[in-house]
Amino acid sequence: MDTTAISPLTPLGIIPDLKNATSVPFNETACENWKEIHHLVFHVANICFAAGLVIPTTLNLHMIFLRGLLSIGCALFIIWATLYRCALDIMIWNSVFLVVNLLHFIYLVYKRRPIKIEKELSSLYKRMFEPLHVPPELFQRLTGQFCNIQTLKAGQAYAAEDKTSVDDRLSILLKGKMKVSYRGHFLHNIYPCAFIDSPEFRSTQMNRGEKFQVTIIADDNCKFLCWSRERLTYFLETEPFLYEIFKYLIGKDITNKLYSLNDPTLNDKASKKIDRQPSLCSQLSVMQMRNSMASTSDSEDGLQMFLRGTSSSSSLRPGRTSPYLRTSAKMKPIEESVEDDVFEAPSAEKLELQRLP
Repeated sequence: MDTTAISPLTPLGIIPDLKNATSVPFNETACENWKEIHHLVFHVANICFAAGLVIPTTLNLHMIFLRGLLSIGCALFIIWATLYRCALDIMIWNSVFLVVNLLHFIYLVYKRRPIKIEKELSSLYKRMFEPLHVPPELFQRLTGQFCNIQTLKAGQAYAAEDKTSVDDRLSILLKGKMKVSYRGHFLHNIYPCAFIDSPEFRSTQMNRGEKFQVTIIADDNCKFLCWSRERLTYFLETEPFLYEIFKYLIGKDITNKLYSLNDPTLNDKASKKIDRQPSLCSQLSVMQMRNSMASTSDSEDGLQMFLRGTSSSSSLRPGRTSPYLRTSAKMKPIEESVEDDVFEAPSAEKLELQRLP
């Protein structure tokens, strides 16, 4: 029987040969001899990567520059791996990265392409939408899908009171001039780059089936941009920014029309200088029309009183009021003295009553 001691088994059941084992020097795990520096192409590629990553995001075209520099770096890596390193794996991976970055670069450049706006719409964009920072591509979507340009000859009607429905369209005048009248009485003019039917659009947003209360006739050969009202409403619901722009533009246009009602001689140049908020003058004109028309049972007679009163009120001497601006006995006008009572000085009788216990 062999009495030689059996060495314990390792966990894998293998007996290590300790006699023939060679010790590995500790310093062989460290780099003693550095390899030579890579080719210049390798370093230029890394410089492109570094430059692309340090571009500040505040730069307008920073994403285009980033994708461009990454594409150049990947192309240089492919050249280096093919010609100087002969490494197939490096070449394949950088080819994939190059394709991805090139696709992003082409897409970004395509988005930044100059948008060509039609000549007939360029003045409309520069005057109404560009000052409000509406991008050209968004304006092109607004005017290129569900609207068309229509024309009217002098004397043709855009809308007739009590006949034409207000539910069909919304229009902006591009060229020419239109006149607005009510029962044969002239109200105001409409000039280019102004909405034709903004009051009707605002007043009938919740009510359908309404008719125009005024007649709009082309005074010259006119050209206007016309939207389908229903499709425009759906489009604005998907574009919140453009929806707010339209709310502002329509509100400002209604304000301009209030000024025109107060001064029918207002021309296109003067209308550009109108402030965006309605003034006291325009508010008074609306109250005067309400009180004048309420003072008689016939609305047409009331309108005549208002029209004659507003045209002659400026020629009256100070201290006299127009007989056509009399307030109604049925409907009292707004009294300003109610608010002034707050600032009246207390009388002597009130002071004595306050002193009594």
